[in-house]
Amino acid sequence: MTGLPASTLRYYETIGVIAPITRGESSKHRLYTADDLDLLTWVACLNGTGMSVSDMKKYVTNRDAGPATAGAQVALLTAQRDRLADEAARLVVRQQYVQIKIDYWLAIDAGDTDRAALLASEARSLTDQLKPAKA
Repeated sequence: MTGLPASTLRYYETIGVIAPITRGESSKHRLYTADDLDLLTWVACLNGTGMSVSDMKKYVTNRDAGPATAGAQVALLTAQRDRLADEAARLVVRQQYVQIKIDYWLAIDAGDTDRAALLASEARSLTDQLKPAKA
């Protein structure tokens, strides 16, 4: 229902992203309540944004603490939004680089060495932007 594999759900439970799930008396299988599934849906969405496990854990802890943590929630989500914006900008540059290289090889194929040289220069100008982001 959440789209998360069982192994991820067990991991999140083990490290405290989610509280331990009630188990059936005889089967010992996890029995998820509607509230558990609601929380797991939110956690799956945060996971889908690429949020770190550490930040997801903080988010759930803050959520459980109530309205007093609204500021902390906003800060966590704002930081994630900013990381995603940076990631999106870097993706645009990578797409530009690939398109330049396609155009370069089309120019080479057409025998247009002047255009190929110009495109090679454009590709080189993107190299600093293509370096991995520092953590």
